[in-house]
Amino acid sequence: MAETTLITAEANRADKKPTFEQQIKRNLHPDFKSVESSRPPFDVNRDFHYTKNPSPPWKLGLGANKVAAAASDIPHREIDPYGEGRAPGDNYKLLISGVIPRPIGFISTINTATSPPTANLAPFSYTNMVNHDPPIFCVGFSGGRGNPKDTCRNVLETGECVINIISEWFVEAANYTSVNAPAGVSEWELSGLTPAPSRLVKPARVKESAFAIEAKLVAHHEWSSPGSGMTTGVTCLFQGVNFWVREDVVNEEGNMIDPAKLKPVSRLGGIAYGRTTDGFELPRPDWEKDTKPELDKLHTVKKEEERVNGNEVIVS
Repeated sequence: MAETTLITAEANRADKKPTFEQQIKRNLHPDFKSVESSRPPFDVNRDFHYTKNPSPPWKLGLGANKVAAAASDIPHREIDPYGEGRAPGDNYKLLISGVIPRPIGFISTINTATSPPTANLAPFSYTNMVNHDPPIFCVGFSGGRGNPKDTCRNVLETGECVINIISEWFVEAANYTSVNAPAGVSEWELSGLTPAPSRLVKPARVKESAFAIEAKLVAHHEWSSPGSGMTTGVTCLFQGVNFWVREDVVNEEGNMIDPAKLKPVSRLGGIAYGRTTDGFELPRPDWEKDTKPELDKLHTVKKEEERVNGNEVIVS
């Protein structure tokens, strides 16, 4: 009987399809700790600061700045997302490495299907703000409703969550909550982070997070692959109903957060994260004050050049 059981178990493992993580091979380092040990240490003293923009002399109509000049003649490759032989994981790896940096929604929810209910916590980089009045946030979850992420299932059942912003001082703990733990396991304990009470929703906020948004579900949409027809993800829209901001990161008026104090972390491709340590400012041009006078000058110069060359054209 023992031998039969062993053979059956081995057969089941052989027949079992590889997980999505196994298919995409997100971590390219067989021995990550060895690779990491060869890298320079994390620079805790590298604070956010402003620099000049890449090309301060830039003027209307000049096009790409000198930073991009060297790559201007390199050809582009056209990629059909559903071309022959292209696996779904190829699109995933391309997009998460090309659409960067991405904000991370560190989302706390409650699983009411367990007894007692379980508090869940997990990071999602398909997250962004899409409206300010009312405050609307978009979060994407891979997997359809038939095979949902725990967080996705929880928000669809309870209609609420807390979106916490991840900062440098707890990124390791936040990353650990991405573990593929079975349902009923709370990632709070695994991370060692501290739950703090919310006011308008039941899920706790992360006390270590300097900015957290209590949110309620207002809409969701399930997506199906045009290639396979399989359900592949769910997009949820949440309305922010209450904010929590740590006193030292926000101004007195409560309308501006200092990136140097927030120290936000973003997602890149593979297993990489990004820091926000440099910034530059570019004023938005005003049509009457800035653009129209410069455009009139440009058109005048072009007309004069055409007149001199004996090939006058109409510039609209």
